[in-house]
Amino acid sequence: MAPSLVDQPTTNGQHVQQTADGYVIPDTLVGVRRPIKVIVIGFGFSGINLSYILGKETKNSNITLQFYEKNAELGGTWFENTYPGCSCDIPAVNYQFTWHPSPDWKSYYAKSEETLAYLQSVVAHHELDTCVKYNHRLTGAWWDHQKGQWKVRIEPNGDSSAAFYDYSEILISATGVLNNPKWPELKGLESFKNKVHTAAWDHSIELTGKTVGVIGNGSSSIQVVPAIYDRVDRIVNFMRSPTWVTAGYASNLAGGADGGNVAYTEEERRRFVEDPEGYLAYRKAVEKEMNSNFGMLIKDTPAQIAAYEYATSEMRRKLSKRPDLAEKLIPKTFAVGCRRPNPGHGYLEAISSEKCDVTFSGIAEVTPEGIVTEDGVKHELDVLVCGTGFDVSFRPSFPVVGRDGLDMRDAFKDVPDSYLSTMTPGFPNYFMMLGPFAPYGHGSIIPAVEVIARNISMTLEKFQTQNVKSVEPKREAVAEFREHRDLYMKKTVWNAPCNSWFKLGPKGETVLMWPGSRLHFIDIMLHPRWEDYDWEYLMGNRFSYWGNGFTMADADVEGTDKAWYIAGV
Repeated sequence: MAPSLVDQPTTNGQHVQQTADGYVIPDTLVGVRRPIKVIVIGFGFSGINLSYILGKETKNSNITLQFYEKNAELGGTWFENTYPGCSCDIPAVNYQFTWHPSPDWKSYYAKSEETLAYLQSVVAHHELDTCVKYNHRLTGAWWDHQKGQWKVRIEPNGDSSAAFYDYSEILISATGVLNNPKWPELKGLESFKNKVHTAAWDHSIELTGKTVGVIGNGSSSIQVVPAIYDRVDRIVNFMRSPTWVTAGYASNLAGGADGGNVAYTEEERRRFVEDPEGYLAYRKAVEKEMNSNFGMLIKDTPAQIAAYEYATSEMRRKLSKRPDLAEKLIPKTFAVGCRRPNPGHGYLEAISSEKCDVTFSGIAEVTPEGIVTEDGVKHELDVLVCGTGFDVSFRPSFPVVGRDGLDMRDAFKDVPDSYLSTMTPGFPNYFMMLGPFAPYGHGSIIPAVEVIARNISMTLEKFQTQNVKSVEPKREAVAEFREHRDLYMKKTVWNAPCNSWFKLGPKGETVLMWPGSRLHFIDIMLHPRWEDYDWEYLMGNRFSYWGNGFTMADADVEGTDKAWYIAGV
């Protein structure tokens, strides 16, 4: 039975109708965006992109943006990581925004300071940081369902006494994945004074003529060792497991020896400026090369077999002086790509030299003088470098409390869950940039950052124009996404027994990766499945946004056309 209607007098003598349960048709136009506030945590690549997409590009969005960045400057991981040799292993021409391509890259693989300078230039050019507060750390977030708002606690300049609260309809985490350095849990580590983590480098530490211990053989350690090699007297590299050190992404287009880095000539950079269409074609060629390699990540494919044979041959060639080291370092139980492959320009040559010692023996303890390994050897060190990565559990370090008091620290305690990496059930109006199960492991992450922002932008348009109070993914959709990706992972090399930040769980059984290629991810992000979400409406009626029966075109709003459909629907 349809709800009954009653007449309700208004102050101007007119009458409006409302149902017995209080529903009143709002005096609004179809297509009008209601004003909302969006708070974004972080101002690195993801935050900067959101500032452009939601702020500059979207006209008349009625969105008030507020960014809170914990650091003194923009850049995120590219501001924080300044260790010797820090660079990006993705070709620079494709590790940039598609909406602001720079022709000024100095080399094929850019150093960290050049990537940071690029971000600074983008923000300055587009004036993207007018709504950013630096040195402001978010320390807590709580969902108020009655108001349909997030309440966040902000601590400026590390001063808890100056903390304040802010409120918004939408909260977006743009903190990135690699932002919380993880120190190794080693007995006696605190006793060694001259230590540093690669993600928080202390430039006052003197390396010249010193004996330097490097813990780990992941990306940062592999870059640090050759970068400090000429300065130090000796290097001791402590490793737990084998790893692949092989060609970089699209290295065949780099032009350097063995796929190594190469500087662009003045002529090439001039051509990039003068021939934008040619520069676009070059960038697309590099991107196509990276996209063509996804088949390498599927078990037993010709591409995977070829990658295995090439990497094995190259590592044996570069470690020819140390066949014993090659035997230990080249993986036998997992394929290329199980851990993120590292180009490691100069790394294998460095660790196989007489200047470097490599040990696979576990670390028993750290002493004030150095490290004692489980084989009883005492390694005296002047400096200890911990290239031990980051906490990638996706658990926030502060309370994020959603519906019914659910804290994300508890929800993500064992393994995080998500809907397509962008949202998680129980946390309405909360979005994640590069959340759990995004495509981290193959090619540039920047296109993913852009399409996630596009996906969020489409969601916010629906949110604003259709009187939505809250949105979150349905639990059954999240469960089916989990079922699909878990089954898909079984055929990938990521499912092999390797230690990787791609994996979580007691035995690393959960692979935190998108179940498909980057092209697959881009297609899915740009075609939202609205049926997978629970939508709650401000007025309790999903059609309340129909309003007074008129559209923006009816009201002659600037930019509209009352006969737009005559040109074709």
